[in-house]
Amino acid sequence: MTPQNPSDDSRWSDLERPPLNAAALRRGLVRDGGLYRDIEVVPRTGSTNSDLVARAAAGEVEEGVVLVAEEQTDARGRLDRRWSAPPRSGLFFSVLLRPREVPVARWGWLPLLTGVAVATGLARAAGVDTALKWPNDLLVTVGGEERKAGGILVERAGDDGVVIGVGVNVSLRSDELPVPRAGSLALAGAAGTDRDPLLRAVLRALEDWYGRWRAAGGDPSVCGLQETYTAGCATLGRTVRAELPGDRSVVGEAVALDGDGRLVIATGEGVREPVGAGDIVHLRPA
Repeated sequence: MTPQNPSDDSRWSDLERPPLNAAALRRGLVRDGGLYRDIEVVPRTGSTNSDLVARAAAGEVEEGVVLVAEEQTDARGRLDRRWSAPPRSGLFFSVLLRPREVPVARWGWLPLLTGVAVATGLARAAGVDTALKWPNDLLVTVGGEERKAGGILVERAGDDGVVIGVGVNVSLRSDELPVPRAGSLALAGAAGTDRDPLLRAVLRALEDWYGRWRAAGGDPSVCGLQETYTAGCATLGRTVRAELPGDRSVVGEAVALDGDGRLVIATGEGVREPVGAGDIVHLRPA
């Protein structure tokens, strides 16, 4: 039965976007000896990252709690950028991790690890080729054009915690895109846009990669993370502009990732400069 009011706030107001079932997700993902302790699904919140960071700081949650929102009203990306999407049109979730076995100096690999996990899970479950833009964007191809379909935000939570937030546009249609150059799995030709198997695949891939990385003491070479990220990174081999803190920028070819996960840029002056934070602009196709 179709609601009389198309803007009805019922969970069935868009039959092409069914709600997630928290109990089913728990049965599929929470297990003895596994990473995940609980999967919570809320209909709406400002930011799953902000909520989970606050709860972790207050000592209310343990490692492996996943908070999923059907809609976020104040979602944030890197550099405090805001974005929004229709209810149930994407994957919007955060995970609390406590990588105590890993030196803090290696925690910079967590956004890259998450990118590999998201790309791996979506490739398996949606059949979409994805690429990673350093350090935290997921790219898809729509009509021969490279577009951003997702992003990752990592925030500290107390002394020993990290909250990883992921947002992926799943079923967004062209007229719903926040900006013309955005994309979605549906627009990229996904085999399916059912968010349940997509979320399960991404979380399983994240558990796998996090376990490997943690067992290796955070060494990206030993666990294969550095090699895998490099293979899937659309930034390497391109001319880029890195917009850095302090209104400084560096232009050159992105040639490598160093052992700390920084992007190494070879400038026209022959300098190889590692960049650990900043906004990267791709200046030419690969």
